[in-house]
Amino acid sequence: EVQLVESGGGEVQAGGSLRLSCTASGFTFDEYAIGWFRQVPGKEREGVSCINNDDGETYDADFVRGRFTISNDIAKNSVYLQMDSLTPEDTAVYYCTIPDAKGQGTQVTVSS
Repeated sequence: EVQLVESGGGEVQAGGSLRLSCTASGFTFDEYAIGWFRQVPGKEREGVSCINNDDGETYDADFVRGRFTISNDIAKNSVYLQMDSLTPEDTAVYYCTIPDAKGQGTQVTVSS
């Protein structure tokens, strides 16, 4: 069974940092790209960052480039999202995802 479990969300003040973790199981981790997306109720989901576990190539959306960093630890079947210089506009539920599966999400709240 494919499982993606996010953690690390919370509430921070604007300018602060959080590090999200996604631990995966049930599939061959280093054969997949894993992405983070975020969603605010009533709004379209937004792709945030993605990492190809096969070769380490990463992609970041324009609105997080330079602030967020995605990384992985193949030995731990985990992907991380380091989020710095957070703004209230980053408030959302953050999910990690592979094709056809996503985790339960972790809430990030940034107060002004």
